[in-house]
Amino acid sequence: MSRQPPTPGAERYAARFAAEAAALQRHYCNVFKFWRICPLKKCRKARACSGDAKHCLHRRAAEVPRAVQWLARQEILAATRPSAGPPERMAREFMPGDLAER
Repeated sequence: MSRQPPTPGAERYAARFAAEAAALQRHYCNVFKFWRICPLKKCRKARACSGDAKHCLHRRAAEVPRAVQWLARQEILAATRPSAGPPERMAREFMPGDLAER
């Protein structure tokens, strides 16, 4: 049985989801102020995540209490515009620690 290639609509959905997930990973790194203990000088100097946010969030998310992660996620959900598309809404449903696994 052969697999069907992804449709252009599915590829666009996946690309939009990936872009939103990447933006959220960087946002969560900044919210949790991981830049304070980052080994990269450029992050500490910018006082913001300037490196590989996915790696940083994956490495450090376990140090953030689940309740704090939940509150940060709730703030993201509350700030989501009604016009946000399904891929963006789906990405925003993930907890920060779970988003690091994506």
